[in-house]
Amino acid sequence: MRTDRRTTTTLWRPTGPKELDLVRELDWRAWPPRLPEQPIFYPVLNEDYAVRIARDWNVKHDGAGFVTRFEVDSDFLRRYPVQQAGGETILELWVPAEELDEFNAHIVGRIELVHEFH
Repeated sequence: MRTDRRTTTTLWRPTGPKELDLVRELDWRAWPPRLPEQPIFYPVLNEDYAVRIARDWNVKHDGAGFVTRFEVDSDFLRRYPVQQAGGETILELWVPAEELDEFNAHIVGRIELVHEFH
C-alpha cells in the first residue's frame, strides 16, 4: 500500500516581533496579510541568509529579530521562480500579497521559531 506524501520545500522567514506575534495568533500555521506598503511576501531559501537579515536588519529596526522555518508543498512553489537578490546564496521567492492566502494553504505543518536575536 502506497501512502500519498507530498514533497515539501523548507523555507525560512526573517521577521520582527510584530509579525511574529501575528503568526503566533494564527497558531503558527499561516503568515498574516501584508500591509498596504508590503506588496510582496519574501520567504528565503536558506537559513544563513535569514539569520543575517534577522540579526543585522530586524534587530536594528525592531529591537529583535527572529528566524522561522516552515515547509511548503513543492509542487505549489514551482509557480514562484527563485529570485537572486544579491550574492550567490541570497535567494528568495516573491509571493504577491494577493496570493498569500493560497500560499498559506500550502504550508505543511507548523511554522517553527528557530533563532532569536536581541
